[in-house]
Amino acid sequence: MPDPLFDSRTARFDLPLLFAGQAQKENFVNEMAARVDTLLHLAIEGEQAAPPASPVDGQAWLVASGATGDWTGQTGKIAARQAGNWLFAAPRDGMKLLNRATGQEIRFSGGWKVAMRPAVPSTGAVVDSEARSAISAILTALTTAGIVPAS
Repeated sequence: MPDPLFDSRTARFDLPLLFAGQAQKENFVNEMAARVDTLLHLAIEGEQAAPPASPVDGQAWLVASGATGDWTGQTGKIAARQAGNWLFAAPRDGMKLLNRATGQEIRFSGGWKVAMRPAVPSTGAVVDSEARSAISAILTALTTAGIVPAS
C-alpha cells in the first residue's frame, strides 16, 4: 500500500518509489536503475522518427515528429533501449543531451533547442551590415544554446 505522504512515482522523471511491504521490489528498483542509467549524462545516437532495426541495450534516440512503429505517440521524448524493451522519458526544462550523430549538445527549455551555425559573411562590399548580421546571428546561436541570456 502506498505511503500517503508520497505518490507512487517521482514528479520529474517518473521514477518508481518503493513502499514498506511492497511485493516484487526488484521490479521497481530495476526500472529505477534503467531510467537513471538512461538519463544520467544523456547521449543519444541521433534524432529519428522510426525505431532502429537492430537497437542495442543502452542506446537512446530523440524521437522526431511523425513517429512510427513502437515510437508512435512519443514525439519529443527520449527512447532508450533497456533489457530488450523501449523505455520512454519525457523531457524536462534543464535537460541536456549530446547528439552523437552531430557532436552537438541539445537542451530542453519548453522544447528542444538546437543552436544553428550562423552564415559567414561572403563579400566585403557592405562590411558594416554584414558584420552586424554576423554578430546578430552569433548572439542568436549563443542564446539558443543557452550560453548567454536572451536579454
